[in-house]
Amino acid sequence: MKAIRGATTVERDSPEFIKKAVGELLAEIGRKNNLLSDDIVCAIFSSTSDIRSYYPAKAAREAGFYRCPLFSALEPPIKGSLARCIRVLILAECDSAVHVYMNEAVALRGDIAARFNIAIDGPAGSGKSTVADILAKRFGVLHLDTGAMYRACALKCIRDGVSVNDESAVAAMVENIDLKIEYAGGAQKTVLDGKDVSAGIRRSDVSMAASLVSTYGAVREKMVALQRQFAAENSCILDGRDIGTNVLPDARFKFFLTASPEVRAQRRWKEDYAKGSKEPYRQILEDMKRRDMQDSTRAIAPLKAAADAIVLDTSNMNIDEVVSIMERRIQEKI
Repeated sequence: MKAIRGATTVERDSPEFIKKAVGELLAEIGRKNNLLSDDIVCAIFSSTSDIRSYYPAKAAREAGFYRCPLFSALEPPIKGSLARCIRVLILAECDSAVHVYMNEAVALRGDIAARFNIAIDGPAGSGKSTVADILAKRFGVLHLDTGAMYRACALKCIRDGVSVNDESAVAAMVENIDLKIEYAGGAQKTVLDGKDVSAGIRRSDVSMAASLVSTYGAVREKMVALQRQFAAENSCILDGRDIGTNVLPDARFKFFLTASPEVRAQRRWKEDYAKGSKEPYRQILEDMKRRDMQDSTRAIAPLKAAADAIVLDTSNMNIDEVVSIMERRIQEKI
């Protein structure tokens, strides 16, 4: 069972406005948490002392919440409190809790009202991108896959015949690279030279080339500048190799995910096999070990956990377990 919190404000103290606000709040809580009416055990409302014309619980009944116990309480007058505010605590049978704050009540939650960033670092195959996607949906923020940006640089080199071993040539190429990150239906699209290359950048040869070009100062300077700009303008999750240590050292939440090379290679093999790849497990394991060495020993922003990051070894954990731990640690600080 999970406790889901929510709050909203009403424009004026009247039955019409209270019914509308409560109905919209409950509908949004249900939508974001994928709740059915039978999932809800009970709902407890409280309202500020300037709301007296209609009980929020009665408004909830009229909104269709008639299968569970409802309770309303009037809060005592508090100087400086948010005006005409309705709060709710819902107990429901669900796997996770996405809290919903609407209208002026958004100001009650710093994680919603202000921009905040989550940094997730770790080696290839540790599950960074997968958990980042899930957490982004649960917290209603964007997920910027920074690795995709370096992969796009590598793909540009391959397509244009620029040797990834020639640092000066790569630096000249990246100076004017046409790279954009777009979102469609909540999913990130990597657009290179005006074309969506989200699938092409996942090839194994691009992965190895990306690990090399990401060591070059000019490439990292260009990509980090784009990433910091994105994070300054959006609440978001960034995953990569040096997010918590270099890109966003002041991120409010930092995690470092890891697992044994064998486990990570097995995950990657299963993922690629499902997509039709025939690359053998042994080759993937060797490539992963080689990339681990390259990433952790590079001179510029090497792969390592930030001093204040929460380190999670996911070798014996599934995705749901990893996400649950990370979600709980984030909620503890909100």
